[in-house]
Amino acid sequence: MLKQIAAFFSCVLLSLSLSGCVSSGSGFQSYIDNIDGYGFLYPIGWVQVQLTQEGGPDVVFHDIINPTENVSVVMNAVPDGKNLRELGSPTEVGYSLQKNALAPEGSGRTAELVDAQERTLGENTFYLLEYIVHLPDQERHDVASVVVHRGQLYTINASTTEARWQRMKGVMRDVVSSFSVT
Repeated sequence: MLKQIAAFFSCVLLSLSLSGCVSSGSGFQSYIDNIDGYGFLYPIGWVQVQLTQEGGPDVVFHDIINPTENVSVVMNAVPDGKNLRELGSPTEVGYSLQKNALAPEGSGRTAELVDAQERTLGENTFYLLEYIVHLPDQERHDVASVVVHRGQLYTINASTTEARWQRMKGVMRDVVSSFSVT
């Protein structure tokens, strides 16, 4: 019974924190995944992508007008029940994400970690990471947040082209900073 009450209040707090991050006229709407226990804000005008591939992102949204602007959430099991700090510092985890997800060997991409920070939200530690990703035909700018919760490493990543970064960086940072787990 206590767990159900705690879960209810966690959902209420998540809803309040998501709606409290921006005003109603700010141009964001919330996405909440009650099954996997996370939520975030994304810009109005972005649509959810129907995913057909298993083993990839849990959810993806992209801009209708600029479909290369997107946000995704990926979840992976954490070995041996480790917490985020046990996986490494923000920079160490950032380099691992860079090497294994953003620019794995043979992908034709390279990535540069340009910022790595830590923040605490409630009982959870989040690492905020920023990258410049070089693809054969373009440069992209990505911001990500990672957190360990319930034995899973949650990664939210927001991405745009380098050409649009200056215009979109506030939006992308707001999306990633709004990420929370319950």
